[in-house]
Amino acid sequence: MYLIVGLGNPEEDYANTRHNMGFHTINKIAAQYNIEVTRKNFKGLYGKGIIEEENVILLKPQTFMNLSGESIKEIVKFYKIKPEEIIVIYDDIDVDLGTIKVKKIGGAGTHNGMKSVVCELATKNFPRVKVGIGKPQGNQDLIEYVIGAIPEEDKEKLEQATTLAKEAVIEIIKNGIDKAMNKFN
Repeated sequence: MYLIVGLGNPEEDYANTRHNMGFHTINKIAAQYNIEVTRKNFKGLYGKGIIEEENVILLKPQTFMNLSGESIKEIVKFYKIKPEEIIVIYDDIDVDLGTIKVKKIGGAGTHNGMKSVVCELATKNFPRVKVGIGKPQGNQDLIEYVIGAIPEEDKEKLEQATTLAKEAVIEIIKNGIDKAMNKFN
């Protein structure tokens, strides 16, 4: 069984921000595979389904970004999911706008949501799909950049990136993390 987690912030104010690319990717996966992500438990919204003949759980933590690991830890413990069966999708300022990066393992970098995930799971050994949101330009505030409104000229690139992220998750499930990294990196 795979646990596929999209990181984001639960309130409507954050729905269309760069920081919610994980949620957007989960929504695309859910739509493609007809999985309802409406159950409330484990400090999140989740749904169960099948992708490429594998049982999956899609999860959108509802704890706010900086505490995302709490939700993941609860569902991992309940379903006894191994770290290599967890795929975390999140926005990354160090990946070019509109692109993605697939990694087998790694640290949290500067991402507070990932810091929470790594801390709560007590491991860095889980696959992740980073959705490139690029860096703020000039002296633009980083927080405003990630949780502020997305300019029109960036929306299409982010839409393409979340579609790529969805495809990368499917590739991981279908053919493994190594093939996904070769195909998408």
